[in-house]
Formats: sequence, structure tokens, C-alpha cells
Amino acid sequence: MDDVVDEDGAAPAGRGRDEDWVRRRREAAGAQADRLARAEAAETARAREQVAGFVARARAAGLPTEELRAVDAAGTRYRTGVSGWVLRRDGRAGVGEDGAFYLLAVPLSGAEKLGARLRGVRLQPSDPPLVWGRGGRDGDSIALQELLDRRLHAGRPR
Repeated sequence: MDDVVDEDGAAPAGRGRDEDWVRRRREAAGAQADRLARAEAAETARAREQVAGFVARARAAGLPTEELRAVDAAGTRYRTGVSGWVLRRDGRAGVGEDGAFYLLAVPLSGAEKLGARLRGVRLQPSDPPLVWGRGGRDGDSIALQELLDRRLHAGRPR
């Protein structure tokens, strides 16, 4: 169909407009994707600053650290070798002494669970969200800064 031309050797007028429309839509979609990527990067940078501020305040306040434990869907906890502060009562998020944000919920299959019990789980830092639980059920989301402040003010674990 690409070789359809009129008697002058040009593409028919309708087809040129369709291609132009497709090109404009593609450019608009690319521009939108760029804007979203920049906004996401800016949010991540702000969240990282908040986490860094929390670490500094927690150290200054003498807030004790503990080993962050990974948790699977069944609620079983696994060693990680990473020390820091658990941010949520459900144990699904934490901040390491290294200033990294960690998601502690880990999906493990049956065979992986045995290995995790023996060797522990290796955590990878994650980009912190500005809002924890965004897009979840009503009442399940909380601003990261508020979550960090609550943990700092909760003080020492009992």
C-alpha cells in the first residue's frame, strides 16, 4: 500500500494528512512521556532529600536502628543484613543507615523461601515515593514526610 501514488507521483492528499496526523500524535505522546519522566525524577529527588533528612535527624536524636527484615506474603520475616529504621507497623518499608529506602515486602516462591531462611534476603534500594500507598484504597496512602516524621517521633521501639 506504500506504493500508492497519484498520476503526479505524489501520495494522495488524504493519505498525507493521515501521516501528518500520526506524526503529530507521536510527537505529542513523546513530549508527554518526557514531561512525566521529568516530573517523576523531580518527585524522586524530593523524596530522597526527605529520606536523607530523616536519617540525619534520627542519628541526631539517637534513634536506635534494628535489622530490617524482609517479609513475604504470608508474613514470614527474613534476615537481610541491613540495619536501619522500619517505617511502617506492617514492616513493608524501611530506611537503611546508608540512607537508602527499602521495600521490605518480597515475593518468594516455595524454593526461594527455604534459601531465604538459610541465607537471608538481599535487599536492593528502591526509589522512595513521595506518597506511600498512592493509588491504593482510601486511607491507605500517606505522605512520605509524614511517615518519616511519625517514625522519628515514635522514638525507641518498645
